[in-house]
Amino acid sequence: MEKELFKKIDSYKQTVIDWQTRMMACPAVSPHSGGEGEHAKAAYLMSVLKQMNFDELYVINVKDSKAKDGVRPNIVAKYYGQNKKKTLWVMAHMDIVPPGDLALWKTDPFKAVVKGDKIYGRGSEDNQQGLVSGLLAVKAMMECNVRPPCNYALLFNADEEIGSVYGIDAILKKHAKTFGKEDVFLVPDGGNPEGTMVEIAEKNMLWVKFTVTGKQTHASTPHCGINAHRAAAYLVIKLGDLYKKFNKKDKLFAPESTSTFEPTKREANVPNINTLPGTDVFYLDCRVLPCYKNADVLKEIAKISKAVEKQCQVKIQFEPVMSESSKPTPKDAPLVKLTQEAVKTVYKNTPRTMGVGGGTVGAYLRNAGYTAVVYSKLDEMAHQPNEYSSIKNTLGDAKVFALVSLHFK
Repeated sequence: MEKELFKKIDSYKQTVIDWQTRMMACPAVSPHSGGEGEHAKAAYLMSVLKQMNFDELYVINVKDSKAKDGVRPNIVAKYYGQNKKKTLWVMAHMDIVPPGDLALWKTDPFKAVVKGDKIYGRGSEDNQQGLVSGLLAVKAMMECNVRPPCNYALLFNADEEIGSVYGIDAILKKHAKTFGKEDVFLVPDGGNPEGTMVEIAEKNMLWVKFTVTGKQTHASTPHCGINAHRAAAYLVIKLGDLYKKFNKKDKLFAPESTSTFEPTKREANVPNINTLPGTDVFYLDCRVLPCYKNADVLKEIAKISKAVEKQCQVKIQFEPVMSESSKPTPKDAPLVKLTQEAVKTVYKNTPRTMGVGGGTVGAYLRNAGYTAVVYSKLDEMAHQPNEYSSIKNTLGDAKVFALVSLHFK
C-alpha cells in the first residue's frame, strides 16, 4: 500500500506546479496589511476540493469588516477513515505576507516561475508548500482507494501571518466542536533544509512597547530639556540585563537555546535634526523559554525601567502588546513518534524533536489541549524576496503525511 501511494505521489509534479501557479495569482494578503484577505484563494481551493472525494467540505467564515465580502474564510475538508471518531488534521494557512521591496525580486512575486526544482513567488513556501503537500497526500489515498485507520482532514486557515484572530483562534473559541477530543494535528509550517526538525515546542512570546518621556527643547540647549532619545537608548542597553537574569538553557531549542530579548521597532520622534525629542517610543521582542513566566519578565522590566527613570530623570511607561505562552507537546506522544518514523522512512535521515523561538498555530492548539507537531522540509525562504518552494520537498512531505495517516490509530 505504501509503495502504491508513494508512486502515485511521485506522479503529481505537474499538479504541484499547477496548484502553486493558480494560488500565486490569488495574493491572500491580510486586509490589515493592505490586501483583500483570503477570499480569492479560498474560492480557487474550494473549486479544487469539490472535484475530490471528500466526505465533508465546508467553510468557517469569520467576520472581518476590512476583508473582501466582510469575512475571512477557513476551509475544512474531511476524508473519513475506518474510525470516524478520531481525526488527523493537516493544517496550513492561506494568507501570505506582502512582497516587500519589489526591487529585490528577480521575478513577479505573484506569478509562479519554475526553475528546475524550485517554484518562485510570494507564498510558495509559506505556506503553500505545506498546503499542497497535505492535499496531495489525501489525493493519493483517494485515487488509490485507501481509507486510513482514522479520518484525514485538512484545515486551510486564515490570518496566521497577523495573529490568527480570524483563523485558528476564532475557531477554537467559537467553533470548538470542529475538533474531537482525540484529534491530533500536523502543521507543515516550520522546518529546516535537512528535514530533521520535528517541532514540538515554542518559546513564550512577549512583545513590549516602551514610551520614554522627557522634555523637548532646541538641540543647542540640551540643559533646558531632557533628551528622551538618549534615555531610551540607555534603557535599551540596560534591558540587555534580561539575558543575565533569565539565563537558563534548553537544548530542545536550537540554535537559540536561551531566552532572547531584542529591541526591534522604533517609532519616529521629531521630524528635524535640531530638536531634542521629548518622547521616544520603541519595542522589545522577547522569546522566553517555557521554564519562565512572562509575568516574571515584566516584573524585571519594571525594576530596570524604574532605575533608568531615576538616573535619567524621565518617565517610562511600558505595556505588553503581545503575551502568549505555549505548552509543549510531549516527546513520547504517539504522533511525535509516528512523524519521526515517517520522516526517517521518506528522507533517510535522523529526525529529532526540537523547539523554536518563532510562533506557529501549533501554540494555539497545544494550549487548547491538543497534540500538535510542526513538520516540513523547507529551505527556509519564508518572508524573503525571491521566496521559493521545492517540488521535491513538496512531494516528500506528502509522503510523510500519508505515511503518518496510514499508521495513526
